[in-house]
Amino acid sequence: MEREGRLSQWLRRRSRSADDAAAEAARAREDLLVASADAGFPLAPAAHPEGYGCSCERIGCPTPGRHPVSFAWQTQATSDPDQVLRWARSRPEANFVTATGLTHDVLDVPFPAGRSALERLDGEGVEVGPVASLDDGRMLFFTATRGTPDDEDEWWPCELDCHPETMDEHPGLRWHCRGSYVLVPPSALHAGGGTSVRWVRAPGRPLPDPLTLLEALTDACATYAAEQPDHEGTPWPVR
Repeated sequence: MEREGRLSQWLRRRSRSADDAAAEAARAREDLLVASADAGFPLAPAAHPEGYGCSCERIGCPTPGRHPVSFAWQTQATSDPDQVLRWARSRPEANFVTATGLTHDVLDVPFPAGRSALERLDGEGVEVGPVASLDDGRMLFFTATRGTPDDEDEWWPCELDCHPETMDEHPGLRWHCRGSYVLVPPSALHAGGGTSVRWVRAPGRPLPDPLTLLEALTDACATYAAEQPDHEGTPWPVR
């Protein structure tokens, strides 16, 4: 009986410990999402990896856990922290995306190129805004946006512009602006949990003009491309 009593106590303590760890993880997730909302990033719930696929239940989903839940994500996206908290608590496993081209853009590069560019920018004393890294080998530089002017002729188009459906066309530098989105921490890219998207530089930092980062990022992407085994002297499509 004494042995059974000790076992029951141990199981109860272990259960409480697991519950405390889960509650702490939930609070940390909420804190990260609210920090993004407080920085003015418009957020929307996204799918999450589930088993060998995606929680969206689409057969053969090409981007499991990397796309918004709603087709109306652009109008749904908000930086209201209360709404973000409601979503986070009602969807405890959901990833989150931020809609670009509204309050910010994102320059998205291969991680090695991003790390190299970040070292160069820091060395040159250039103010770098929020930066996030993804376990899939990408780095995201958050910048001021080119905006959404009423007059479409005023908008500055760019060959680097990237949208969700054109991601594969931009293995080098991607410029996420109007009509695009990126994941925000602490999103997971793999089933089973674990943070796969992390902040390298906090989201509360001022957003830099994208042109102040562009040269360092394009140079770093070109160097990274030249070092790849399949590089044959032709320009890598940074576009």
